[in-house]
Amino acid sequence: MRNCIVTFIQAGSLALAMPAFAATPLEMQRDYEAQARKDDASFKASAARGESFFRKEHPAATAGTATAAACAACHTQDPRQSGRTRANKTIEPLAPLANPARFTDPAKVEKWFGRNCGDVLGRACSAAEKADFINWLVNLK
Repeated sequence: MRNCIVTFIQAGSLALAMPAFAATPLEMQRDYEAQARKDDASFKASAARGESFFRKEHPAATAGTATAAACAACHTQDPRQSGRTRANKTIEPLAPLANPARFTDPAKVEKWFGRNCGDVLGRACSAAEKADFINWLVNLK
């Protein structure tokens, strides 16, 4: 009986040590699609809209900044390649094909969408924009 209890405790400790909320990029996309369908029941993620969103130059999001911003400005035109922050730090590729860790941790995904959407758009990204964006990245070859 004591061995069973010890084994149960060890198994529970192992489960707690595993990454919480691990997901796949496709699961992340589907979650955002489901959220977007609350506003538009016919919504379906579009790779074309995702690519357009990524490449589009958005009006300056920060007051006093004259230049428009685009995701591609830091992440490069090819999201399978590494990019650079404004502080010249390396950004790992966005595309899951080139960086399998991308879009696997919901907390990180929300953190970076929050930060980057705020910087580029001056607002939070919608669930539809997130679903489209991930759909495009997942479908890159």
